[in-house]
Amino acid sequence: MATDTTSPVQPAGLRESKKQETRQLISDHATRLFIAQGFEQTTIAEIAAAARVAKKTVTNYFARKEDLALDHQDAFIASLAHTVTARRDGESALAALRRAFADAATAMDPVAGFSGPAFARMVAASPTLSTCLRGLHDQREHALAHALAAAVGAPPEDVTVRTAAALLGTVHRILFQRIQDLTLADRPNGEIAETVAAEAVRAFDMLEPALGHYAIA
Repeated sequence: MATDTTSPVQPAGLRESKKQETRQLISDHATRLFIAQGFEQTTIAEIAAAARVAKKTVTNYFARKEDLALDHQDAFIASLAHTVTARRDGESALAALRRAFADAATAMDPVAGFSGPAFARMVAASPTLSTCLRGLHDQREHALAHALAAAVGAPPEDVTVRTAAALLGTVHRILFQRIQDLTLADRPNGEIAETVAAEAVRAFDMLEPALGHYAIA
């Protein structure tokens, strides 16, 4: 009788788990190298060698080198739009975003900008990453405009929708950069969270007259 010598097929859940482990391993080694020697100076080949994978494996998981450094970018881009879409009954877009930022500050969420001094210095020192980060802010504002448009039943190019998205997006850009600046000044996360939470109240209060009753669920 012939014996089946083929390897058993791994369950889909196990395969996905191993993919996630490999992705995280590559990301962790890349971040370590970026911090140690700079983003611009680190090569994909060095990252592959550190993670003990093929160079092609790195590029299969991360299409661009900047994706290795800014690996929360999908969550970042979707964050404001998701908050608006998931706002509570009777809650305006502004109120939902105000509440979400307060929660993010309390949690010291990396998506809000809490990255640690070494990582913040690495990003600030890299022209490539600084440019990429500005692009991510633009994409986040664009996604927010689409969410606001759906909330009020208007096209995304509507001037009111675009203005509201720009105002809300700008406040979040300023708060994100404030967190980065305080981090670069070596202020502890707890102090940063307390500072930006108070400053966020003032910033969002400035939008209240214009947007306090806009896009209410």
